[in-house]
Amino acid sequence: MAHTITNHCTQCGDCVPQCPKGAIKSEGSELWIDPMLCDDCKDDAVEPQCVSVCPTDLPPMRLQAKKGRCKTIARTFPSPDLFANGKSSLFASAIVVWEACNVLAQRQSLPWKTDADGKLCYERQVNGGRGTLAFRLTHPLDSEPSIPFDSKTAQAEIASWDVRAAGLHLIYAAHAIALEQPWQQEFIISDRQIEDYLGLEKRKDLSKLAKLTLIKTLVQQPCRLHLDMNWLQQGSIHSFSLEQSRLWHLLDIQHHFQEDDLGCKHLTGLTFRIRAGMWANYFLNRDGYKSRTAFYQYGLLPKSLLTTVMSIWQQHEGAARILLWLLFKTKMGQEQRVTIPTLMRIAYGEAKLTQASAQPDGRKRLLRAFESDLEVLNHYGIKPIFDPVTYPSDIQPLWVKLADLPDDAEAALEFWTEDGNRNCRLTDAAPRGKWNRLMNARLLCFELPDDWQSSPTKQSKQKRRRKTRHQVLLQSQLTLSGQQIIEARQKHQLSQRALARQIGKSQSWVRDVERGRFQPTTQDQVLLRQVLGIG
Repeated sequence: MAHTITNHCTQCGDCVPQCPKGAIKSEGSELWIDPMLCDDCKDDAVEPQCVSVCPTDLPPMRLQAKKGRCKTIARTFPSPDLFANGKSSLFASAIVVWEACNVLAQRQSLPWKTDADGKLCYERQVNGGRGTLAFRLTHPLDSEPSIPFDSKTAQAEIASWDVRAAGLHLIYAAHAIALEQPWQQEFIISDRQIEDYLGLEKRKDLSKLAKLTLIKTLVQQPCRLHLDMNWLQQGSIHSFSLEQSRLWHLLDIQHHFQEDDLGCKHLTGLTFRIRAGMWANYFLNRDGYKSRTAFYQYGLLPKSLLTTVMSIWQQHEGAARILLWLLFKTKMGQEQRVTIPTLMRIAYGEAKLTQASAQPDGRKRLLRAFESDLEVLNHYGIKPIFDPVTYPSDIQPLWVKLADLPDDAEAALEFWTEDGNRNCRLTDAAPRGKWNRLMNARLLCFELPDDWQSSPTKQSKQKRRRKTRHQVLLQSQLTLSGQQIIEARQKHQLSQRALARQIGKSQSWVRDVERGRFQPTTQDQVLLRQVLGIG
């Protein structure tokens, strides 16, 4: 258990050089002991050194758990809260932010290499292969390193991180976009805001100190990345390069305390001052975008994504990695198809995928994990749409096939009776060669929740109102009616359930479409035409 300095301290500073962990720090004009670092000199001395050298009658005492509410009198006023509508907020979505999110989420699964200087480096091509972007690990804050930070040290550091740090990185990107010149202006975030963004206020199993320790750890991890970047000329935007530029500058951490009746100081709050690196001058520059000399790239950050990652990161880290990757992938268009090997590389890394391909037992474990992660994404509203040609129903996960299981007991009995009379039953083992077929399979897209999709602007609404008569007539000709679907389905001798399986929908969805209760989306209509052979 850590120690704490009481209000009897004379601020002589004799204890500061004696602390083997460097836990005694100065906040303003007063000394305090960081409970996140203090371990009572357990492995360094017989008794805590701060107690043994203290000249006062009341030396530092053991820190007891604080009772009652945590209050702080003096606080730096933070930047305005994100998620004003409670659902989503704009954030910087440039390639730098995307790749940094991948680094923080996938960490040691990426192909890190040691550069000529002996430092750990992750590099990839950008700008259509005409440029490069490289990330390296550096020391915390902007202080000069006291010891060499070699490749082995960096590898151990990255291995200790977790995927939740990517959520803080996205929060920074959302705060940065609210500034006119984020590479020069700073923003301020409090621990209370971070608790709200990540849903930590609902974690009643964590003490206040445990939450502050977690927040402080996660806040610092995105600020440990340096980036080197070479970008060749693109249109009217000239080429530029960055060397050893911080992704985020953590300028200051302010600690807030509250004294109890015994005069012990309890850490009750944190405030962080952060500034974006120089990359923002090229990718988050409003004036430069207007004059066509820089980019201004942004997207929509759903609050539900942050809370979902915080909920699933421990048991379903693969699903959390895919979720963070999809946030940027969907900005490029929802119609893009995604191959299964690509998703597996994102979720588990190239090394695990290669190892599983060579070992049958490894295939089974990785396949179970992948199908379980897809089920988790589906549960949180990120629904995969399977390609009926390359990813047919016989190799789809069992949870997809059970989606049609009726809730009514009699209907469920009939469902299982019919299933038992088929040649291919739901409970049968996976078909031979499933892994090889999956390596050639793909998803058509992911259906996204409403808070992932930006609301249409006034301009786009006006454009939709100005449709010509020819466009309206063409759209009415392309729209499938319920009767057309029924006739085509019966022509191919397909039941509603069989059709639903092939297009990755439920039987009730097919029934409602055929009865005209709602119109399928353009994407679903294309899929129906493909499966039913409607020209």
